[in-house]
Amino acid sequence: MAINTQVAGDSAAPPITEILGHFVAGHPSRGWSDDVEREAHRTMLNWLGCAIGAADHEAARSALHAVQFLDPAPQATVLGRVERVDVANAALINGITSHTFDFDDTHLKTIIHPAGPVCSAVLALAEKTGATGRQLMDAVVLGIDVSCRVGNMIYPDHYDRGWHITGTTGTLGAAAACARLLGLDAHRTTMALGIAASQPVGLREQFGTMTKPFHPGAAAKAGLMSALMAQYGFTSSGRALEAPRGFAQVISTKFDWDEVTQALGSRFEISYNAYKPFACGIVIHPSIDACVQLRQRGVRAEDIEHIDLRVHPLVLELTGKKEPADGLAAKFSVYHGCAVGLIFGKAGEAEYDDAVVQRADVVELRRKVRARIDPDMNEAAVSMSAVLLTGERVQVDVEHAIGSLQRPMSNGELERKFHDLAAPVVGERRAQELAEACWRLADASDVRGLCALARPEDAPVT
Repeated sequence: MAINTQVAGDSAAPPITEILGHFVAGHPSRGWSDDVEREAHRTMLNWLGCAIGAADHEAARSALHAVQFLDPAPQATVLGRVERVDVANAALINGITSHTFDFDDTHLKTIIHPAGPVCSAVLALAEKTGATGRQLMDAVVLGIDVSCRVGNMIYPDHYDRGWHITGTTGTLGAAAACARLLGLDAHRTTMALGIAASQPVGLREQFGTMTKPFHPGAAAKAGLMSALMAQYGFTSSGRALEAPRGFAQVISTKFDWDEVTQALGSRFEISYNAYKPFACGIVIHPSIDACVQLRQRGVRAEDIEHIDLRVHPLVLELTGKKEPADGLAAKFSVYHGCAVGLIFGKAGEAEYDDAVVQRADVVELRRKVRARIDPDMNEAAVSMSAVLLTGERVQVDVEHAIGSLQRPMSNGELERKFHDLAAPVVGERRAQELAEACWRLADASDVRGLCALARPEDAPVT
């Protein structure tokens, strides 16, 4: 891999922006394997469940109140709710809810959650235009490819500098997806990417607050508007991504151009998407998995003297909150994840409820978890040693957690996750209908049917 470390002022970079513009505009419809197509439908199902599940979260209500102050036109569905708002703000709110539970998809190479920005933008636009399911799925695959290829180009340096890569690259992915859905030519798609490049959004300082899920929502809205502006002739630099003072060289010290261009059109990054069985930061998943396995061996919370973890440095950097006060903060606590994994045998959204975070037995066990950094430990792994009150030591090593590419969730597991999230919001019957519609989405003549099903049962299907 040739990592380019050019200094500002050096213009010897390939025309990345134009290359991606031509790719998005010109790649054939359904121009990928059955495996890629399958993963696109799995991505949509997972994203829909996450967005619907958080529809009544305080973050969703706050954002919706702010949007309604502007008297938006009722153009698109707010997933999981009866309200409809304008296209851009539907993308914003659905992007927020899709990431609120931290339960969404993950491109493991970059820790990007690509569906939030891309799917939130393109479904809102598709509802307004009456697009077919095939047009939607084409846009999703290509938009996610742009987002994750750009992420590959700048990760990890960009992330290490404090940028939330889901938002920064998500703006570009959303712009690409919406440009494709609108049928923009290569030039206008390049302009859309250029406009989006000036709007990177998201700081890691915001993790554990409502502003973290705001990042994919804001990226969805910005990307959608970038494509609409390009459609009507708004211009940008055609070198906005690669220029010395463009996107990559301004917000990262690493810019590996080959990561964008290699196998473009034959390898699709959505193939490397993974789905979370646990509703928290992905780096906690090996530790939770280890505690679930410990429970399966018959160990209970009351048996524990203490638990020792050896983890990759990123685990404590991202999820080192020892005393989280609420559910949002607990999603960034490896200590809480271990506690609920052992006590409940799972770590779904219910285990991140504020009341659970404050439960005495959860707090007690959380304080018995000790984590130590091991620079040689892989991000995807953990070594856990549980010392029992009897003095016995129980060792559990996880190389790859459930939900990883090596141990992927099955379609059935993914559908159960979707149902657990969506059914309490839209009702049991509609959740089942919605899942079935999602699996058949590529064949839909109009995506508005899917959007109508993504509302509570007492909302009319129109």
